[in-house]
Amino acid sequence: MIMYSLELSLRYSPFPISIQKKEFDDVKRIYDEIKSYMNETSESSNLIELRCDKMQDKLIAVRAKEIISVQMYEKSSVAGGAKRPGFSLNTD
Repeated sequence: MIMYSLELSLRYSPFPISIQKKEFDDVKRIYDEIKSYMNETSESSNLIELRCDKMQDKLIAVRAKEIISVQMYEKSSVAGGAKRPGFSLNTD
């Protein structure tokens, strides 16, 4: 089964937070929404609540102005493998 991960890096936090979605369209919609919030220049900050499809009881709420990066990537459950997040010159 293929899952799609959305990973957020937060200001002043050494560890990213992430959620997983079953559908690419769901994770892409959330990714685009977060990018839109990050582009806003106002001092008010939207609160973003995220729910994970893999762990149904996992809920995360973050302030949009604290997000410094967002990335999405495909994660395969076959042999626990995953496409490496970020950018890589390796073609594995």
